[in-house]
Amino acid sequence: MDGSQTVFCLQRGSTGFRSLSDPPVPETDSRACRAAWYAAARAARGQVRDFTEKQYPQNFHTGTINDRDGTHFGLFHAQYLLIAFVGDRRQWYTAEFQEPPAWAVALGEFGFTVLGASLLLSPLTGADSTALSAAERKQIRYWQPETLGATLFKFWD
Repeated sequence: MDGSQTVFCLQRGSTGFRSLSDPPVPETDSRACRAAWYAAARAARGQVRDFTEKQYPQNFHTGTINDRDGTHFGLFHAQYLLIAFVGDRRQWYTAEFQEPPAWAVALGEFGFTVLGASLLLSPLTGADSTALSAAERKQIRYWQPETLGATLFKFWD
């Protein structure tokens, strides 16, 4: 091993912000997110308790699965095929990210990247943000999220 680390690259639109002069940001299909969540519940031998589409100013959809190990809360990024797991449902997240359950690998079959807690809790300063737009950088300076997870799964307006 050479000691180098893979750096997470924030893509344009990953904060959900843009100026009116910027091209539209990509959007994930909430129906695809819902279908993946139901497939994950089957893999978990659990039940979907709910799946809720994003509501402004959130940039993520939320879902809950109950299985024999308890309740699992997933956050589906609204712009990219990313998912994170948290301990409970809130409007925004800073340090509440958790490691995904083992059955979350089923989400990868639908094209989702399942993000682990160590990555989400890593300092934003360690991420490659060169692809972000000027509008996104301005919002980051204003809101000052400290972690990658707080930047990706946000409740800023």
